[in-house]
Amino acid sequence: MTFWTYEGVRTAAGGAWIVRPAAPEGGIAGLSTDTRELKAGQAFLALKGARYDGHAFLAQAAAAGAGLLIVSERSAVTPGLAAGQTPVLLVPDTLAALVRLGTAYRQSLEGCRVVAVTGSAGKTTTVRLIDSVLRTRLRGSASVKSFNNIIGVPITVLRARPGDQYLVCEVGMNAPGEIAPLAEISRPDIAVITLIGRAHIEAFVDHGGIAGIAREKASLLSGVRPGGVAVVTADSPHLPEALRAHQVPLITFGRSESADLRLTAVDHADLGGGQLGLRFTVNGRQTYEVPLVGTHNATNAIAAIAVGRRCGLDDEAIREGLRRAPAPEMRMQRRVYPLTAAGRRGDVELYNDAYNASPESMLASLRTFAEIVGGRASANRKVLILGDMLEMGAESERVHREVGRAIADGIAGRADWLVAIGPAARYLGEEGRSGASETLLIPELTAPRLDDLVGRLLPGDCVLLKASRGMGLERVEQALARLSAASQAEPKLGGRPSAAPKGGGRCG
Repeated sequence: MTFWTYEGVRTAAGGAWIVRPAAPEGGIAGLSTDTRELKAGQAFLALKGARYDGHAFLAQAAAAGAGLLIVSERSAVTPGLAAGQTPVLLVPDTLAALVRLGTAYRQSLEGCRVVAVTGSAGKTTTVRLIDSVLRTRLRGSASVKSFNNIIGVPITVLRARPGDQYLVCEVGMNAPGEIAPLAEISRPDIAVITLIGRAHIEAFVDHGGIAGIAREKASLLSGVRPGGVAVVTADSPHLPEALRAHQVPLITFGRSESADLRLTAVDHADLGGGQLGLRFTVNGRQTYEVPLVGTHNATNAIAAIAVGRRCGLDDEAIREGLRRAPAPEMRMQRRVYPLTAAGRRGDVELYNDAYNASPESMLASLRTFAEIVGGRASANRKVLILGDMLEMGAESERVHREVGRAIADGIAGRADWLVAIGPAARYLGEEGRSGASETLLIPELTAPRLDDLVGRLLPGDCVLLKASRGMGLERVEQALARLSAASQAEPKLGGRPSAAPKGGGRCG
């Protein structure tokens, strides 16, 4: 039986008909859990969330042309819906049904090689790099945004198309025991582990700390299909012990001398047309380029090289894919904003790495910033705007002070201005004072504080934004964009209004 039929979906979801389809063997055009993205003919599955309940949108889904409604509350099916033409399937639990559907559909993707990517940092970037490499020669898809949990993974699997040759899934966790079920859904042919760090360590205090995180990440290998492999970092000392529990062949990558694919040289370089990126060498022989910054992204790119080779691609295709790889939002994303202030014109060069933060990624971001802006002209200020690293639990003060000490020791070079935002970042600011000419501690980024902060940026500044996602540090960039547009719109200065960032020169 074809999966995307009414009976195929009913069997996989484990449900019973409230409104039967007119043609049980008729086709369904996929599945959606959001009426805003629903396409005609798709099944709409009513998930219950903390803020929204999909059962409240059944009428909208039917009006939008849903081919099927999947519900867990019979009472939500109004008399009008019950009398309508849209089939309705009742299941005990819609989230469980989603998991069942994703698991069953994965089993039907026999011609599709599934790659699952996990790690404490670099997951989304590595997913984008792998997808960019594979799509040079193969047909397939990858997780959108950071769809990496018990909802996102089955949705990613269900979006694979018949005939696809690959699917790249991002797999994440917030607590122990979350990755193994996602491995069972995705059943990867290739499992990738990027890095073991202290992200979410609060949840692992009673589960072995960072060694427990390594075991959790390694549990992705529990779902690897027969004949599959794992592509894993050689640079995380806690990982080898965790991997011993899984009898899966390994391909290792990283800076370690023991790595199968070893990063032997890396530099930031102009890749042409003013595009700043990385030029790096693997095993002292093959050289590649990728339009991302930060040495850590060279190791992420090597993971993509390993996957590309495993999928049969030659180096020409792999180089092509890496060169055109897109940069994920708010991951060391560079933008330049023209600004007129203090009687001067110039650009503020901003690096937004504020999608998330752990001690390891914070330190990597600071090193990258130093590599990029080192040797800058004296007229340029180096500004570090750093916020709380969340979910650190009892470790919070210690790890924030650790990062602060690294700043004081010069990990980012001498900073002109260090801004620490949030109650935990205060410890970072206190420890990092001696590494900056000026330090500002902001307990909470209120609107007045935000305006004051951005108002003190000057043309020529090089700015790093880094914090956990919950701190909302992207508001700094948004405020800077507004200030840039306003300053360019001043008639007496002859500028033209523009809210969009531009390319151009770089600090140094």
